[in-house]
Amino acid sequence: MSMIQEFKEFAMKGNVVDLAVGVIIGAAFGKIVESLVGDVFMPIIGAVVGGLDFSNYFVGLSSAVNAPSLAEAKKQGAVLAYGNFLTIAINFLIIAFILFLVIKAVNRLKRKEEAKPAQAAEVPQDVKLLGEIRDLLAGSQARL
Repeated sequence: MSMIQEFKEFAMKGNVVDLAVGVIIGAAFGKIVESLVGDVFMPIIGAVVGGLDFSNYFVGLSSAVNAPSLAEAKKQGAVLAYGNFLTIAINFLIIAFILFLVIKAVNRLKRKEEAKPAQAAEVPQDVKLLGEIRDLLAGSQARL
C-alpha cells in the first residue's frame, strides 16, 4: 500500500474530518467572540472605569518608552502590555462560559431523552395476523 493511499484513508476517516470542521468552526467562533469583547464589552468596561481603552494599557520596561499608545511604545522598546492580556483573558472567560452553557444544554437534552419511557414498537397488522394463524394451528394440533 502506497503512502499516498494510506494518507488518503487516514484523511478521510470520520474523526479527522469532524476534527477539521470543529477547528474551522472554532476559529470562526473565536473571531466572533474577539469582536464581541473588543467592540462591545471592552468599550463598556472602559466607559465605566473612566473612558479608557484597555488595549493601550501598558508599562514601559525601559526609560526610553514614553509614547502615549501601545503601538508607538512597542517601537520605542520593551513594554508590558497588560491591557491586551486583560482583553484576551476576558475573551477566554466569555468563550469558557458559552461552552459551559452549550454543554449544560446538551446534557439536559440527553437526560430528557434518557428519561422518556421507551415506547413499544407497534406490531404491523400482517405480523398480528400471522401470530393469530399460528395460535389457531397450534390449538387445532393440540386437539388431534
